[in-house]
Amino acid sequence: MILAVDIGNTQTVLGLIEDGVLAGHWRVSTDATLTADELRVKIAGLLGLDGQGWPDVECVVVSSVVPALTSAYAELAERATGRPPLVIGPGTKTGLPVAYDNPHEIGADRIVNAVAAVAAVGSPVIVVDFGTATTFDVVDPSGAYVGGAIAPGVETSASALFSRAARLSAVDLEPPQRAIGRNTRESVQAGLLLGEAAMVDGLVRRMWAELGAECPVLATGGLAGVMAPLCETVGQVDPDLTLRGLLRVWELNR
Repeated sequence: MILAVDIGNTQTVLGLIEDGVLAGHWRVSTDATLTADELRVKIAGLLGLDGQGWPDVECVVVSSVVPALTSAYAELAERATGRPPLVIGPGTKTGLPVAYDNPHEIGADRIVNAVAAVAAVGSPVIVVDFGTATTFDVVDPSGAYVGGAIAPGVETSASALFSRAARLSAVDLEPPQRAIGRNTRESVQAGLLLGEAAMVDGLVRRMWAELGAECPVLATGGLAGVMAPLCETVGQVDPDLTLRGLLRVWELNR
């Protein structure tokens, strides 16, 4: 089995893949202070939930935006499987041409998402990832990754708002019934969630105009299930998109 790991700034998604099928997946908080030994014990517990263990894992594939954890997972994989992990980065075969000013600046998760999206629906395609940041990744009609956009995520915006506005209390990130809030709670929810959805739709339509035609828009990330129904331009939600991309990249490099 393959253990696919996507390490984000706020959450880490892990998936156990057997014969190309996602056999189990988990979403946990990212903690950059964990050592390789602590990670090994923590992941063993997750594997045990599905009746699996480290002896069932033959290799590990990792995309990461947290350098400290990249090293910890590399050490963990070596100890637990006896094989170095495949860490997505410059020089990794992805099958995706990159037309970006500096490819080294692109987060590994963004490339992996694009790889999975092209495999799922072809190109052109846009991926919107609702995480710590809301990222947009665009693959043009030729199948090349051409860039995208990065905006504050919903939870990031909420945290900044509540920490800077003395009279506003934190509210649940639940979609409001209307855009005109009748109380402070509804008003904050409308601004955060409907405002984010309007931003997504506005950027996607601008990207469609630059591409010269409309194309499929896929959503992923921890808040995709909440945000996608509020967006007029998002056509499909795939919470496991990054894990599918990691599997595809691993297959190209094994």
